[in-house]
Amino acid sequence: MCEKPISVDDPSVRPEQGWIAVCDLSRLKAETIVRVTGLDMLVIWNEGDVVACERACPHEQADLGLGRVTAGRLLCPRHAASFDLRDGAITAGWPSPPLRLYPVRVTGEQIWIDAGARRSKR
Repeated sequence: MCEKPISVDDPSVRPEQGWIAVCDLSRLKAETIVRVTGLDMLVIWNEGDVVACERACPHEQADLGLGRVTAGRLLCPRHAASFDLRDGAITAGWPSPPLRLYPVRVTGEQIWIDAGARRSKR
């Protein structure tokens, strides 16, 4: 929810290709879950990694920004299911598609996400 214009010195990060600046790493570490301004997306601090995902639960459309992160999983605030932050998989037994994850880059202290792409599974 950074309000800075997009600009970066790293030539590998190109806003015209879908990469957008979302917030500073220090803010994410302090808050754990940050809503991305203008998009229905979240960035999450997960055990030393930055993860970007859709904000609405694919099962019941709950706001996952109100959930919590524990043991590498994002817990939905509406039901007992959770999503694996490595690949988006929902808890076994729930009839739901996986959580959509997006590519992330950290340049200096700035977190960038590619809002136009889906991250490939690990």
